[in-house]
Amino acid sequence: MEKRILGKSGLEVSALGLGCMGLTFGYGPATNEKEAVALLQKAVESGVTFFDTAEAYSQGANEALLGKALKPYRNEVVIATKFGFREGNATLGLDSRPSRIRAVVEASLKHLQTDVIDLLYQHRVDPAVPIEDVAGTVKDLIEEGKVKYFGMSEAGAQSIRKAHAIQPVAALQSEYSMWWREPEAEILPTLEELGIGFVPFSPLGKGFLTGAINANTQFDKTDFRNIVPRFSEENRKANHLVVDAIGQIAKEKNVTNAQIALAWVLAQNPWIVPIPGTTKLHRLEENIAAVNIELSVTELQDIEKVLAGIDVQGARYPQQLQNMVGR
Repeated sequence: MEKRILGKSGLEVSALGLGCMGLTFGYGPATNEKEAVALLQKAVESGVTFFDTAEAYSQGANEALLGKALKPYRNEVVIATKFGFREGNATLGLDSRPSRIRAVVEASLKHLQTDVIDLLYQHRVDPAVPIEDVAGTVKDLIEEGKVKYFGMSEAGAQSIRKAHAIQPVAALQSEYSMWWREPEAEILPTLEELGIGFVPFSPLGKGFLTGAINANTQFDKTDFRNIVPRFSEENRKANHLVVDAIGQIAKEKNVTNAQIALAWVLAQNPWIVPIPGTTKLHRLEENIAAVNIELSVTELQDIEKVLAGIDVQGARYPQQLQNMVGR
């Protein structure tokens, strides 16, 4: 697979990564371990070298799954994980105290069965801890050889600048897709100015842009989308305009909705590396194939015109989670 470098950091990864959260957390029951390991290993064999996990995805169980599956390929892959929630649980609030960062890193190293974390993100900016202290702690961990690169997730421009001045930020991870384009206003110009890579999560709109979800879809009771305003039955119905538009473009190119959505993200900048997640092998293969789809300047302009005429309905987070982003 084509490789990309995240900003000016020198960190080279596959053009498409794999978001691993859904294998154990967030979208219903955990995937059977044997199937999950097979999916992760198939991803490596298909050219994916960039895998994303976090302490908060099942309090270490997600990391442990990656540790087991990727151990035979450890020198071939880049593993990113995150700290920042109290006891590794997003419902308990934030905790980026230096002592906590160090404790999480030690636990993550054990779970991942490795002696170094390739990319360590702060999961959310903690207003109770100066960002300079967070960046300084990660800088120390890099000097100690326990971490290679520093990243941030869902951070605002001011925090990114402050952190970057202490320890260069290799990548920012935030939501970005054809139906969530807020980063274009301030975040993407900031990243370009500072030479920071961008890792969009949910590039398929948490599955919605694939066309597999409609107003009648019933989510598992443990599925995170049940509390997302954008996924209310009414908003799903209204937002199908986006899916219909993507579907028309996909039909003209004889590809799938998901492939158009991913190709669009990839076309935005050469230092952008989306990390779609999946629990199914055939979806993994479909997503990987999107790397080979080229959208012409004219096609991108046509997509822009279509998207500009659609008003997406519903917030992407419930308020308590929205309060944690953009700081």
